[in-house]
Amino acid sequence: MRVLDRGGVILAISMGIIIFVYGGLDYLILMLSFLMLGIIATRYEHNIKRNMGIYEHERGWENVLSNGLMPTILAFLSPYIGPVPFIASLAATTSDTFASEIGVLGKGKPVSLENLKEVKPGTSGAMSVIGTVASLVGATVLGVIAFFLFSIDPGQVLLVSIAGFFGSFADTLFGILEEKGIGTKGTTNFICSAVGGLIGFLFIR
Repeated sequence: MRVLDRGGVILAISMGIIIFVYGGLDYLILMLSFLMLGIIATRYEHNIKRNMGIYEHERGWENVLSNGLMPTILAFLSPYIGPVPFIASLAATTSDTFASEIGVLGKGKPVSLENLKEVKPGTSGAMSVIGTVASLVGATVLGVIAFFLFSIDPGQVLLVSIAGFFGSFADTLFGILEEKGIGTKGTTNFICSAVGGLIGFLFIR
């Protein structure tokens, strides 16, 4: 199974090198953990998602850039701002991945935040119960991994999880504009990681 196309692989390796050089091995391991969690979430019940027409079996450089640019920037700045913004940014992208990949599998239809009406699974700007739970789980799992890698305290794990969830929620809000043709999935992904990192910088240092 190919997870990334050629352009995606090249960009991911380039970002990985930057993260390793400026952050260190722990930063790289956390980034790889996000990638593995994303693969697991994507592959989960993939046959069902394939039948629904929303299964993304291979991602390109645009997806890598939108999800990885902000964590890479924060890793580059980590000697000055510490690891928490980087962790929070990755928690947000993990949260969003879990929400979108697992949320579509719920029995009930998601509800659009624009008008609170039910919409089909996979619609940007919508939330479901299972998607919300999955979002919290994804952010928390990433925070727990960071707990062992960076020795952050339990309070920081909780705050990282919250930052990740709000990053994912921001993605959903901007998804409303995406549905109207304003911006793309890449735009909302970047906003998601940026909001998570910003919360990490402002409140968790």
